[in-house]
Formats: sequence, structure tokens, C-alpha cells
Amino acid sequence: MSSPVPSSPRFFWGDQPEAAEYYASQGIKHHESFYQPPEGRIFTQSFHPIEPGMGEDVPIKGVVFMTHDYGSDTGWLFQLTAMNFATWGYAVYCADLLGHGRSDGLPAGYIGDFETVACASMSFFIWVRKAPVYADLPAFLFGESMGGAVTMTIYLYSPPDTWTGVILSAPLLFMPEDWKPSKLNLFLFSLLCGNADTWQAKPDNKVQNLFRDPDRVRIILANPRRYTGKPRVGTMRELARMCEYVQGSFTNVTVPLLMVYGTADGIIAPEGLKMLYEKARSRDKCLCHYLDFYHSLIQGESEHNRNKILEDMMEWIDERVEMYGCGITKTVKAEEVWE
Repeated sequence: MSSPVPSSPRFFWGDQPEAAEYYASQGIKHHESFYQPPEGRIFTQSFHPIEPGMGEDVPIKGVVFMTHDYGSDTGWLFQLTAMNFATWGYAVYCADLLGHGRSDGLPAGYIGDFETVACASMSFFIWVRKAPVYADLPAFLFGESMGGAVTMTIYLYSPPDTWTGVILSAPLLFMPEDWKPSKLNLFLFSLLCGNADTWQAKPDNKVQNLFRDPDRVRIILANPRRYTGKPRVGTMRELARMCEYVQGSFTNVTVPLLMVYGTADGIIAPEGLKMLYEKARSRDKCLCHYLDFYHSLIQGESEHNRNKILEDMMEWIDERVEMYGCGITKTVKAEEVWE
């Protein structure tokens, strides 16, 4: 008789302590809410630094808006990255993509229209970015994996001078040929008048070298909101289409850029990052590779490797705040944004 599969814990750290107590112990004030753009309701989170043990708000240097990867959400291990940025002195905002986590849409990583997904998150990000308490502070976009393509779409669709910089962690900017649905398959699917759009499609043979640390893999797989099935037909079509759109817009990129990837990444094609680095008109751009690191640079690597990535990101963003900010730091009560 097989043993029962253990149920997922309430939080990535286990069932205890309660969320408020855990965040406070990390020097974080955490807030959850739903935001209603025209495209569909999305789940959002924010993380603000506080004085450990005291609970008092501390001055922040800027604001960071983060987008997660395919099939994931802003909770579980992804929020650890957000919490790191918060402890560095930044207010951090995240949103579950449509079709992911606790946001509206087919809860299976389905993306029927990439612009709709990107614009839903962009609506929330810009709403927060324009809040009077943040208007004079530097603002950065962060995206990992597929979230990197979403992040670039948000940047390209945003009004000029909205963002101070963009950080991309192993972004999916170039669709490998064996990932793309064949033209024959797309034609046959189209004959079904869209009924096949939510069907599961390949690839599953390409998903390799995602996570290296086995302990982190167990935690990642325990996420009850993570989608682990094959991508949908519509999702693959939209990813291919939007990769082509983003590639065609590389010359429109002028914002400071930090792009990082691992040389043992089995998911993304480094050509996309190299192409962005060469074609972007940004005067300030940095492309960093990490020898033998896997695709999930922050969530899936060992603590030592993870800290190396985070230290480099902290150095980069702090330098950009000094270079492009106005020398302003201010104490912001998170509640002011939601009032």
C-alpha cells in the first residue's frame, strides 16, 4: 500500500509562524490585495522595509516592480527575491500574471493574448509608480524567465521616462526552434476555431537544467499554485509571437539594463540576451553570465550561488540610484498607496 502524498505547507517556510510574524522577523511589512484593470482581476503583493524588532517604517531609495516566471506566481520562493530588494531599502510590488497564481484566467499558465497579460500588470505597476509618494523616486522593472519577456513588453508599452532601469534574470527573449509550434500544427489548430487554444502542447523534452539545488526543488514543487503541466497551444503561440515583437523592438530600448544568465541554462537561448545587448541604444547596459549556473538563478541555486547573484544585483541597482536618482530617500507608509 502506497503512503499518502504529504499535503503542501501553508507557506514556503512551513505552517508556522503566521505570515505577519514571519515577515516582521525578516524586517518586512507585507501587504496583499487584488487590483482590477480592464483585462481581469490580478493578485498583488507589496514588500516594504521596516526596522527589525521595532516595526517602524524606514527610508526607501526607490521602487521595484517584479514579474515572475511561467507557471509560477509571486508567492512561495519568488517572494524571497522581492524581500531581498526590500531589505536593501526598496519598496517592492509584484503581481500574479493573468492565468497564474491567484489572478483571473485559466489557472494553468494559459496566455491567450500576451498583450492582455502584460497590460494587466502594467496597469497596476504604473498606478503605483504614479502614486505621489513614489513619483520622485527611481523605479525599476524586474523580470525572470518568461517574466523577462513580459517585463520588456511592459517597458516598451509604457510612457517614456517611466522607468529608471530594467533587470532581467534569464529572460525568455528568443524562442528556440524546437519550442515553436510548427506552421502546420498552427494551421490545423486554427481549423478548430480556437477550441484547441487551451490544449496542452509540447515541449517537455526541453525542460532541463531548471533548478540545481535539490532542497530548493522540493520546496518549489510544494507550491500548491504552481502549474507543472505542459504549456498550452495558445501560450506557445503567444510566446513565439511576442519574442519576435520584443526582438524587433530592441533598438527602442534606451533604459539602463542589467541582464544575467547561467551558462548551463537549459531553457533560454543566450542569443536573445546578446542580441538585446548589441541592439539596445542604452548607454548603460551590462550582460553578465555565471559559469555553470542553471536557469533559475535565484530560486533554484545553492545559497552561495544565490547570494552571489543577489549581491551583484544589489550593487547594480544601488549604483543606478546614485547615478540617475535625485539623491532622495523618504519614509513611506505602505498604507498611503492603498488609501
